Amino acid sequence: MTKIKTPRARRARKAGRRHPLASVALIAIGLLFTGGAYAAFSTSTAIATTDASSQQTIAQGEKLFAANCATCHGLSAQGSSEGPSLIGVGAASVDFQVGTGRMPMQMQGPQAQKKPVQFTAEQTAALAAYVASLAPGPAIPAAELLDSAGDSANGAELFRINCAMCHNVAGAGGALTEGKFAPAIENVSAQHIYEAMITGPQNMPVFNDMNISPEDKRDIITYLKYVEDNPSPGGLALGSLGPVAEGLFIWIFGLGAIVALTVWITAKSN
Repeated sequence: MTKIKTPRARRARKAGRRHPLASVALIAIGLLFTGGAYAAFSTSTAIATTDASSQQTIAQGEKLFAANCATCHGLSAQGSSEGPSLIGVGAASVDFQVGTGRMPMQMQGPQAQKKPVQFTAEQTAALAAYVASLAPGPAIPAAELLDSAGDSANGAELFRINCAMCHNVAGAGGALTEGKFAPAIENVSAQHIYEAMITGPQNMPVFNDMNISPEDKRDIITYLKYVEDNPSPGGLALGSLGPVAEGLFIWIFGLGAIVALTVWITAKSN
């Protein structure tokens, strides 16, 4: 006997069927959850790897510090009678002092002398990371501030106002009191120039971002690199030390030439 389907039964069966796009929707939802889970896992793994790498670098820096720096600065960088505390000086100070060879000091004196660098770049970075982990301090500057692509005219004005009284208008350096001196800035990397401005090594004052903005620091570096790349067009620069050196040159050689000429004329007349 054939069962006759009523309209109601047909509607019920039709309602129980899947929509043609249901499979597509399920696949899309599955891909969404899978992708989200993978991204979350990858991010957490990357963070864990970064943290592990940072901790390893800090641990390496701590060992280097204990072996090479703790004698003067203390085992915990708290300072001693032989050296100041390094807590809060930041990574920039360590990178400058160690990266230019001033630290470890060769001998005690009015100020640390620049000498051949004692550590590799990786060891310097490890030391900087360790000291930076002790307390907040000035960080190593970002690469975009070191590209020497700023305004050299503005940099020249800022340098004359803030730096030339010690370093000379051409960055040739100069003598200070009690055996101290402002070093020449020729052939100094942009990173170390920037770090010197924000940390104030030796007798140099600190120029924080309230005194000189990061963009202005970039302009100063641009000016110094311009002077370095464009030597004096007027002939012998005499060390770019200014009118004193030029006057001494004229006094010795100019006046000496006049005296020699006078003696020669007198000898000829006799």
